[in-house]
Amino acid sequence: MKRVGLDGRLSRQMSVGMKLYAREMCARLPQVAPEFAYTIFSRGGNFDWGEQVALPLAIAKTHVDLVHFLSHYAPLVVPARSIVTLHDVIHLCFPQHFKRKVAWYYRFVVRRACARAARVITADERTVDDIERFLAVDRAKIRVIALGVDPELFAPAPGAAVHAAERPYFLYVGNHREHKDLATLLEAWHSLPERYDVDLYLSGQDDFAGALQRASTSRRHARALGEPSVRELAAYYRGARALVHPALREGFGLTLLEAMAAGAPVVVCADAVPSVLKEATLTFAAKDARALAERLAAVLDDQGLRARLVNDGQMLARRFTWDRCARATADVYREVLA
Repeated sequence: MKRVGLDGRLSRQMSVGMKLYAREMCARLPQVAPEFAYTIFSRGGNFDWGEQVALPLAIAKTHVDLVHFLSHYAPLVVPARSIVTLHDVIHLCFPQHFKRKVAWYYRFVVRRACARAARVITADERTVDDIERFLAVDRAKIRVIALGVDPELFAPAPGAAVHAAERPYFLYVGNHREHKDLATLLEAWHSLPERYDVDLYLSGQDDFAGALQRASTSRRHARALGEPSVRELAAYYRGARALVHPALREGFGLTLLEAMAAGAPVVVCADAVPSVLKEATLTFAAKDARALAERLAAVLDDQGLRARLVNDGQMLARRFTWDRCARATADVYREVLA
């Protein structure tokens, strides 16, 4: 029996989506591909002795035939054949929004990990071009595997089917980094005609330095939600007039898939929507606040459009399960170990 090692470390450097992916793969791969024996490496952080020394030693000690790094955080020396999942290279697409050391890390450590890897997995076809361009990875060894969505999002939880908001609202879910372009979202929402009484909810803390208050009016209010639980977030999705995602770029955009599953229309920047989800979204050009405002108004005014987006989104979301993602990942193991 071939032995597969899974890098199950969950560090503070990893995004919510990256941690979810790692947890789901560690849980589901042994179920969908039991012909492999799995060892999960869960100890250690990033950029430390545990990653660069203890983890390679543990890999060598277990004699795995293949180790899968479930994010771009990997040691410089790996004593086994390897696969790397690279969710995106946004840090290289928009280096002006990140510290210089981040670009250095990608170009030295991540590039080396990809060169060493037998395969590189990513979640969307658009990212393949970025990986080839910035990290010089041969396209022939890149495999595209879409992410999955929790099936519980399709069925309203008891007592939490719809968020009990007194007023209608648009929803943004994600971090507040510069490339998310939340300034365009605030401008578009603020510019809606006064007849639209619709609030704006954003996940995360209010770190906007007063921008939420400045964008609000006497009839509309922007609100930071903090960090909702999974159940609370599902309810926010279901109650939203639309999930609005203005980011300049995304790897896969897991929140888009989650919103579709929960029954929310999705309005997203055309440069940020994954190719497999585009048909069920309403898009606008990057940084075009006027176009975004028009899309927001259309979702509020056109019930037929809204119903189509909800129906198409839920039908599409049902195709993307974590089991499907795990099975496709196991196929890559078989390919490498054949």
